[in-house]
Amino acid sequence: MFEPVLLKNVAMPDSHLLSTYEVGGGYQALAKALREYTPDEVVDLVKRSNLRGRGGAGFPTGMKWSFVPKQVDKPKYLCCNADEGEPGTFKDRIIMERDPHQLIEGLAVSAYAIGAKTAYVYIRGEYMTAIRRLEQAIAEAHEKGYLGSRILGSDFSFTVHIHCGAGAYICGEETAMLESLEGKRAQPRLKPPFPAVAGLYASPTVINNVETLACVPHIVVRGPDWFRDIGPDKSPGPKLYCVSGQVRKPGLYELPMGIPLRELVDHAGGPPPGRKIKAVIPGGVSAPVIPEHGLDVGMDFDSLAAAGSMLGSAGVIVIDDSTCMVKVATRIIEFFHHESCGKCTPCREGLNWVVKVLRRVEGGDGAPGDLEQLDMLCKGIFGNTFCALGDGAAMGLRAALKHFREEFVAHVEERRCPFH
Repeated sequence: MFEPVLLKNVAMPDSHLLSTYEVGGGYQALAKALREYTPDEVVDLVKRSNLRGRGGAGFPTGMKWSFVPKQVDKPKYLCCNADEGEPGTFKDRIIMERDPHQLIEGLAVSAYAIGAKTAYVYIRGEYMTAIRRLEQAIAEAHEKGYLGSRILGSDFSFTVHIHCGAGAYICGEETAMLESLEGKRAQPRLKPPFPAVAGLYASPTVINNVETLACVPHIVVRGPDWFRDIGPDKSPGPKLYCVSGQVRKPGLYELPMGIPLRELVDHAGGPPPGRKIKAVIPGGVSAPVIPEHGLDVGMDFDSLAAAGSMLGSAGVIVIDDSTCMVKVATRIIEFFHHESCGKCTPCREGLNWVVKVLRRVEGGDGAPGDLEQLDMLCKGIFGNTFCALGDGAAMGLRAALKHFREEFVAHVEERRCPFH
């Protein structure tokens, strides 16, 4: 039986309060890090744990921290990407609403490791409860000496600021988020230079996701070997999975990294009565769909990549056999088209044409050659954009065309939707 790690406090009464967090061992990791480890040793702990970023890319966290230059004249910054705009994803919201001190402690330990004195939490503006809870938690932490000057009697000083986003999905991309933090239009930057060298205000910056930062205190207290013993060696640790769509028990589940996707869907009760699973999107709508026969794949970065998809934000969306995949694909591409920042031509113009063709096909006005045109458009978008938004859209549509092409063909030939 797997014991929750990241969600162990969320069901407790007043779980968002400092007093509740301290009863469960809260801020022991910060005290231990300041008392027993140098910053470089904390970086080494996280490296040895093989913690990989939970925001989507899965980049090794300790390695990212090690890219920050040691001696610089500019201040170093830590940024927490809490925008969580990926459809089907709601894991970070639960941490911030129910256990905000877990995030704050993760921020403090991480800032100590990289030598930052200031952190910004870039949070989705619609998350009003999470924003209020974080503000309250920051005030509590300051009052108890877990934030501020000379924390717990050490030489380490650290403050956390909250910055509310305005609903732009593109701010999930780290450099677009930095542009927004600086008061500019949120558009991706050309890399290199990478944020670790020239990030916020052209200063060394580390950007991590909420769930990633929440793992850090547990690694410091329990050790990297404990973390590596959970799940596969290349992608270890506890993982939060958001399960929604056509299942009986949608919700947030904490299970080991690498759990088979089919087993995860079973944890959520399986499909509705009388229905069968047609496909599952494993990592938010950016991740290519996996048909039912492929559901035995492990829910980790490497296994899903080998299966032609990706873990992404672990927003698992279950699709049953009553659903039209042409409609699913159209709605997803409409979302990406709407959220494109417009900076690069393949994404801005390519998605516009994809939406037009898909709407025509879905509406029963498809023509011979439309599917080939969609294939061509995906080829023109993928790999040719500033950021991964266009890539995600193209990958998702490619997978739908590959696994469910007969549904697209039926729409064109019958000039109607076979499902409706």
